[in-house]
Amino acid sequence: MVEQDLKQLEGKRVTIVGLARSGVAAAQLLQAAGAVVTVADRKERGELQGTLNSIEESGINVALGSSYETALAAAELVVISPGVPYRMEALERVRRRGVKVVSELDLASRFIPVPILALTGTNGKSTTVTMIGKMLQASGKQVFVGGNLGTAFSEAAIQSLRAMEEGRPCPYDAVVVEVSSFQLETIEQFHPWIAAILNVTVDHQDRYESVEEYIAAKNRIFENQIASDIALLNLDDPRVSTLRHGVKARTFGFTRHPPLLADMAGGTYLEHGRIITAIDGHRQEVCSRNELKIIGDHNVENAMVAATYALLSGCPLDAVRRVLREFPGLEHALEVVRERRGVRFINDSKGTNVDATLKALHSIDQPIWLIAGGRDKGGDFSRLAPAIRQRVKRLILIGEAAPLIADAVHGYRAIERSASLREAVELAASEASAGDVVLMSPACASFDMFADYQDRGRQFKGAVQSLPA
Repeated sequence: MVEQDLKQLEGKRVTIVGLARSGVAAAQLLQAAGAVVTVADRKERGELQGTLNSIEESGINVALGSSYETALAAAELVVISPGVPYRMEALERVRRRGVKVVSELDLASRFIPVPILALTGTNGKSTTVTMIGKMLQASGKQVFVGGNLGTAFSEAAIQSLRAMEEGRPCPYDAVVVEVSSFQLETIEQFHPWIAAILNVTVDHQDRYESVEEYIAAKNRIFENQIASDIALLNLDDPRVSTLRHGVKARTFGFTRHPPLLADMAGGTYLEHGRIITAIDGHRQEVCSRNELKIIGDHNVENAMVAATYALLSGCPLDAVRRVLREFPGLEHALEVVRERRGVRFINDSKGTNVDATLKALHSIDQPIWLIAGGRDKGGDFSRLAPAIRQRVKRLILIGEAAPLIADAVHGYRAIERSASLREAVELAASEASAGDVVLMSPACASFDMFADYQDRGRQFKGAVQSLPA
């Protein structure tokens, strides 16, 4: 399959739209495959200077700014980065003349000759993918972990292509990729051996016309699977559980409320506080939920999914247990930053939607000072109101969505507004009492005030660390 795709790409005019991390990696992959590559981005040169240096040095054509769409005119294939809306009119014109528009995810997958373990969902993807990777590595496997998580999938494809050209085997035994709905919108051949949907909650309604359309994009992760593949679904999420009826692969489930469904091949569940797997009739206890280092019911689900992937991939149970007992969680995901004067500061910058923030609130038993706000993605902030009234001692709002959130929790009086994240941290630190928790879980995107959620999280941590002892 790889050799066939190489022949199809050699000398082909390919335009990549979007010069983010995945776009740059896709350009390098296509150039290595012998394509004539052009990258296009609506941003001006000054906004992309650091990114452009390596691109232009390698002889790849560049089209920027208001004229970037001209790069599509002669394209024989178009590859888009996740942030590029697949319905934009310029891409529709490309499709009307018979040219395919695919995602970087789909392109990269064509160069991977080893099993692809893919996972999508609204929340928990990065944590779960990271745990799966650690379990496979603890079992002695060579593994690529990336995709939407951080390292572009095309980076793995480049390494695989180089190995093939040099007559070496692929450097990986498996690849584990986090997949977003944006990446799935334009797949054609993407074919994971194991695929899962963790959960689906209302998100990205600034991109989709309905929740159903968002679910349909997520559901495409199963589209190219066959009977020998594996699909894993969340049985506690009705939107996800019902998708099993249209899946061609063997279906497995995970649930905190057993039993597993009779029409499934098996799965993982929580029984009397212990994580149990039942795979192909073989039942075994993984560990107690109290042994998990990461906190929250949602992380119990993430642990069940990771254990299922690892055991289906042949990992020994001891390796799975060891990772679950030692894994501390990801940066920016309920990350404990500091304890100061009896007050804990927690960075949950990855909480970019309402459901993620709800999960964070329900993971903490102490009184909470919640810092929230940012750019609205079409979320229903009224869903936060009951948890805020029950668990939040003071709500500090920042960013563009501050008035929307304040309106949504109408009647809740303990609200402050801050002009900056640092000001919010300093306000909470000056008034919180010993035993309180200051939680930054924005329920919003970061782009009104920060480069991305990572920048926001690091600025929060910087502000916390700079507080006097």
